[in-house]
Amino acid sequence: MARRHSDEFRREAIPIALTSGLSRRQAASDLGIGFSTLNKWIQKSAPDDMPSAPDLDLAKENDRLRKENRLLKEERDILCDLRA
Repeated sequence: MARRHSDEFRREAIPIALTSGLSRRQAASDLGIGFSTLNKWIQKSAPDDMPSAPDLDLAKENDRLRKENRLLKEERDILCDLRA
C-alpha cells in the first residue's frame, strides 16, 4: 500500500531536492520516497514552491565547491602516500 505524505512534507521536499546538490534519485532516497514520486511532486508544484534564483545559484556554487574540495583531498592523499 502506498504511503501518504503530508502537504507540508511535499512542500519541504521540493526545495531540498532542487537545492541540495544531490541528484534527484539520491535526494528521493534520502527523503525516503520514490524517485518517480519526487519527480511528480516537482512537476506538479506551484512556482511558489520552487526555490528562488539566488537559492539555485547558491546550491550550484555549493556543489562546485564540494567537488573541488573532494578533488583537493584526493590530491593531498596521493601526495601523502608518495611521501610515506
